[in-house]
Amino acid sequence: MFESAELGHKTEKAEYDQAVPPLRAQLLDAQFDLLELKKFAVVVLINGIDGAGKGETVNLLNEWMDPRHIQAWAFDAPSSEEAERPFMWRFWRALPPTGKIGVLFGNWYSEPIHARVHKICKRAELDQRLDAIKRFEAMLVHEGVLLIKFWFHLSRDGQKARLKALEKNPKTRWRVTERDWKYYALYDRYRETAEHVLRHTSTGDAPWLIVDGSDERFRALLVGRTLLDALRKRLAAVQQGWMPRQTAAPLPPSLDNLNLLNSLALQQEMSKKQYNELLEEYQGRLALLCRSEAFRKRSLVLVFEGADAAGKGGAIRRITAALDARQFRVVPVAAPTEEERAQPYLWRFWRHVPRQGKAVIFDRSWYGRVLVERVEGFCSEADWMRAYAEINDFEDQLIDAGAVVVKFWLAISSDEQLARFKEREAEPHKRFKITAEDWRNREKAADYAQAVCDMVDRTSTESAPWTLVEADNKLYARIKVLRTLCERLEAALS
Repeated sequence: MFESAELGHKTEKAEYDQAVPPLRAQLLDAQFDLLELKKFAVVVLINGIDGAGKGETVNLLNEWMDPRHIQAWAFDAPSSEEAERPFMWRFWRALPPTGKIGVLFGNWYSEPIHARVHKICKRAELDQRLDAIKRFEAMLVHEGVLLIKFWFHLSRDGQKARLKALEKNPKTRWRVTERDWKYYALYDRYRETAEHVLRHTSTGDAPWLIVDGSDERFRALLVGRTLLDALRKRLAAVQQGWMPRQTAAPLPPSLDNLNLLNSLALQQEMSKKQYNELLEEYQGRLALLCRSEAFRKRSLVLVFEGADAAGKGGAIRRITAALDARQFRVVPVAAPTEEERAQPYLWRFWRHVPRQGKAVIFDRSWYGRVLVERVEGFCSEADWMRAYAEINDFEDQLIDAGAVVVKFWLAISSDEQLARFKEREAEPHKRFKITAEDWRNREKAADYAQAVCDMVDRTSTESAPWTLVEADNKLYARIKVLRTLCERLEAALS
């Protein structure tokens, strides 16, 4: 795999000096076309052998292009804040918005390679990580991101010569540490692991480009020209109406009228006295659970979805009444902002992932992609079809990092919804809760019901199942939510 990168490619100074000025001008032109169009983002991954020129190349790109529109990130060992969240959290935060270029080195490939080289993980574990990375990169590409992956390579002798040259020069001696020589001693293992990783993750959507790092002029021109060519091709395609290549298999048709929602007995009995007794009991249990020593090493992610006027807000208030205000945050989700539309759709939820010992309550959530966006036609069929798997991946990552994910769908009958709408219209202090859009959504009740059933079937997993709440009786619904939450937390913390 690395044979061509070990041939000793070389660019003469005269050729380099002649090539750089027009290349810089063309890169700047392409960069400003990207900024003006704001149709896609560019993510450049920089990985490879120590001493192969990764840092110098990033510095050169900042010199050749406008650094105000290049977001360069260097990732080291995760901080305490990062370590308390899923592995991919800090990389999601570094994704550039549309119109910008993000350069990431020490990215999501570094830790898996390091773990395998140092025998911290087995080959099967590495392959699992790589499969997750491939799914993540496929999602980026389908969201329109231009993903360019560079691997900077040196032969074993080339790395040794490079490290010695840096050590010999007083101006660069500081760049060579004991850690670099330790890595050099593991060169063969590092190369073997790198070959496996590159072969496993070089896909048609996101192929690796291997760069011979032995000659600084050659590698600079190769990276610059590759970036320019990729930008030009994508810009031309976008101007011609390009869309990511997408396909979607059809969902199976419904053969009868029975579904998850209409099979629920939505009217459940509960007296006010019984409600008050149970409310005190479950709020007390919840308070103790979230203040326990065991919860300090976990986090809580609550998802509330449901029909308009189903009582999500009331259920959320009964939960927050049991929690310390410093411990939780409620995130109401509406239509995405301009900033959020400039990122992949899951980005705005990743940035709210809680630390250990904390809780985040989503009043509507990432499921909008397979509900509102699906029904209203705000995204293509291929977009919402692939979202099921992407959402499951997202929740798996939360759970692997210690989060307890609890998801509720609050269901009410059409008659009960109508009564609540009219009540809201009649009471001045509730009038803000009812909008023309709420009335319009009633006309699409059948479409929303089908979307909800598909959502539950495809995203109710063993580790993050959906709880369907019969909500015609608000008192019953609130108690079922609290009881379910307490039981899920007790099972997780035990």
